Amino acid sequence: MNNANQNMMRLVQRVQPVRVLLILTVTLGLVSGGLLMVQAFGLAKVVNSVFLEHAQLSQVKTWLWVLLGIILVRGLLTWAGQAVAARFAIRVKTDLRRQLTDQLLRLGPAWAKGEQRGELVNTAVQGIEQLQAYLAKYLPQMAFATLLPLAILGFVVTRDWLTALILGVTAPLIVFFMILVGKMAESTSQQQWQKLSLLAAQLLDVLEGLTTLKVFGRSRAQVQWLGRASEAYRMATLRTLRVAFVSAFLMELFATLSTAVVAVSLGLRLVSGRMSFATAFLVLLLTPEFYQPIRALGSEFHAGLNGVTAAGRVFDILDAQPPGLVPEGGNSAGYTGALGAGEPAGGAAAPGAGEPAGRLRPSPVPVALAPPFTVEFKRVSFTYTPGDAPALQEVSFTLYPGQTLAVVGPSGAGKSTLLDLLQGFLRPTQGEIWVNGVDLQNLPILQWRRQVSLLRQHSHVFAGTIADNLRFARPTASVQDVEQAVATAGAKDWIAQLPQGVDTPVGEGGSTLSGGQVQRLAVARALLKQAPLVLLDEPTAHLDPVTERAVQSGLDRLLVGATALVVAHRLSTVERADEILVLAHGRVVEQGTHTQLVGRKGLYHSLQLAYRGGELG
Repeated sequence: MNNANQNMMRLVQRVQPVRVLLILTVTLGLVSGGLLMVQAFGLAKVVNSVFLEHAQLSQVKTWLWVLLGIILVRGLLTWAGQAVAARFAIRVKTDLRRQLTDQLLRLGPAWAKGEQRGELVNTAVQGIEQLQAYLAKYLPQMAFATLLPLAILGFVVTRDWLTALILGVTAPLIVFFMILVGKMAESTSQQQWQKLSLLAAQLLDVLEGLTTLKVFGRSRAQVQWLGRASEAYRMATLRTLRVAFVSAFLMELFATLSTAVVAVSLGLRLVSGRMSFATAFLVLLLTPEFYQPIRALGSEFHAGLNGVTAAGRVFDILDAQPPGLVPEGGNSAGYTGALGAGEPAGGAAAPGAGEPAGRLRPSPVPVALAPPFTVEFKRVSFTYTPGDAPALQEVSFTLYPGQTLAVVGPSGAGKSTLLDLLQGFLRPTQGEIWVNGVDLQNLPILQWRRQVSLLRQHSHVFAGTIADNLRFARPTASVQDVEQAVATAGAKDWIAQLPQGVDTPVGEGGSTLSGGQVQRLAVARALLKQAPLVLLDEPTAHLDPVTERAVQSGLDRLLVGATALVVAHRLSTVERADEILVLAHGRVVEQGTHTQLVGRKGLYHSLQLAYRGGELG
């Protein structure tokens, strides 16, 4: 994780698109500071006139009204400054959250598999939210702590150079100690954020696996683990607070001692007659105000330090390079936020600029995508982590228009990796994937994915209505289109029995639906998309025979006229394929039709024997 100073610099850069609001906030604060000096001057004049010159109320009435007006105006300016600061903080947080979301979409599912979802959610929500204190308070206070003391020092030096000297010497000492304590706070804040991220990730994991924990009697052990994680977070928070309290104590101590030194110096010269009461009182009034912005800066630093620490994780994500293909310009969601139009998230160079071979190479000319598609894998290899065994090794095959190609093999053979490569979620480490004679890396990837339908073993259902989930495939689909897709997928009967039909809400992840219903809903969604290329990743796995036949019937309709790549173990799916590809340890070991491969008595024959229980006709 980047250190706090680097995170601060990057956050300051993020503020530039809304710098007008920041400048307005600082300007309002400086105007209020200028009025403060006028207020101190007026108060010193009134006190000197009343107590030493015995002036009457009528003689100081004007100044009293001026002081009242200044107090009211300063209160209004303070309110306006806080409102503007909050507004620009919300703008920055909103845009940063949008960029983070866009980057997560850009990184894709292959990258997300290696991350903890609870930690990502905590970063995107709580982490960015904690930037409020830093953006709305600390950043403006940095300007105040620099400009207001200088203004007061410039005013005081015209009245009393000795006091100005004392202020000029003591202020840097306070800043020095604040920096030292800040170094300690940075380490404790990072530990606090790491504990919170771990706690959030584990809590989401427990919620998603609650049934498994209950079945195996491990729920109490997880509760105890969460208790220990919560205690670790509590201790980390207390360490951070301890550092913050020590910092506040030191700054208050030095500011108080410095004010006392100024007071003693003024008193001695006042008693000896070398200074007038009005001047001494004015300087004494301004001395605490000289230190106040510096003290406030230290306080706001600790308030916003958690946000700055969380920002380090945000920038780590924004700087991450996607393992797959991304749209030209790097914006997978089509969003261009106020934080830098046309600039890739994280400020990194756009993929494809000076990248090594095998990375994204934007096409120099527009490429038209029109079915039917011929897909060619040319000696494609892929390795997830350098030094590890490759998931795919020199895989070559051709998928022709209208053909159904089945891919079989034992677990870990690289079947799912092959599908991820074809969708552009991963880039080949070596070799090329061609679509209609054009390298996939040169195709407009968003347009390509619109041509592809995917059904996995566990299709995801979002919280919302059934119709909402279906329209993910085609948002402009009419009611008639939705009903037709449902009927073709064989889901019409059970959906008709629901209270509101296709408008019935379903829980997150399809919690109110059975596994078979979820799969039939996924088939209907794929039918509604009407994509010319269909990818199936064992969609009938884990289903009972009756439900499998119902889902398979919908799949048969989906595959009519489509080009299909099917990952499957079930004979009912494999035997219908035009050609079968057998993978083992990432390599193609056999290729041919069902009859040909059974006759060869190789790996495919062994897989089918295992599936049929040792009997193959």
